[in-house]
Amino acid sequence: MRWIVLTVVGAYLLVPLLSMLDFSTRGVGSSRTLEAWKAIASYPELLSAITVTLELAVLTVVGMLCLLVPTMVWVHLRLPGVRRTMEFFCLLPLTIPAIVLVVGLAPVFSWLSYFFGDTPLVLAFVFVVLVLPYAYRAVDAGLRAVDIETLSEAALGLGASWWGTLFRIVIPSIRGALLSAAVLSIALVMGEYTIASLLNYNTLQVVLYQVGLRNAAVSVAVSLAALIFGFVLLFIVSSAGSRRRGAAREESTLAPLEGGLQ
Repeated sequence: MRWIVLTVVGAYLLVPLLSMLDFSTRGVGSSRTLEAWKAIASYPELLSAITVTLELAVLTVVGMLCLLVPTMVWVHLRLPGVRRTMEFFCLLPLTIPAIVLVVGLAPVFSWLSYFFGDTPLVLAFVFVVLVLPYAYRAVDAGLRAVDIETLSEAALGLGASWWGTLFRIVIPSIRGALLSAAVLSIALVMGEYTIASLLNYNTLQVVLYQVGLRNAAVSVAVSLAALIFGFVLLFIVSSAGSRRRGAAREESTLAPLEGGLQ
């Protein structure tokens, strides 16, 4: 049954990717060509949109971590009764349609454009709000899996400051959860279309739609490349988390032996 489930899920995920590869490399008759992939460089607006989207992903991840992690750690340690309220507000963006967000945020973006200029990077402010539900779940799972109350009390009792405890004790303990939250945020930024289109900013998905109207093969090639980039990023994150857990288990195994030898 395990192999049947894995086969069905693998086919569900791989068949569309193989179809995209087949479409983007289709030539005359039964021949294959890489013209669509080579033509990506001939669309300067596409390369610019890729750069802007990657910059937005970095800004969104940094903003999300700076906003969410200290707040969640403080709530878990000092205000556990507010945890439900914070969860409600973090999950609220899931219930609000994108068109409603755009209508409500349009006056805010007019002020942002006044202070920061007419740049698509101001979308990072709204993207931080959009990724809160997914990032909250990932970080909350990491905090619940670690006894941060005991670790924090021990660190503070030994003279560590609040920020020292956060950066040297808590964050290394939930590194896997933070990486998961970062990957989810990057995936959302790279796939977001509605808000960027309604606010007239050229991000990757918006330009992909425009390019697809002129050359569908190039649009599909870039979409496939973005998906492959996401898969590679997930693999790197999972490998880094596995190495971290393996190193921690090795340290915990060798520590009693070293103590005995001493």
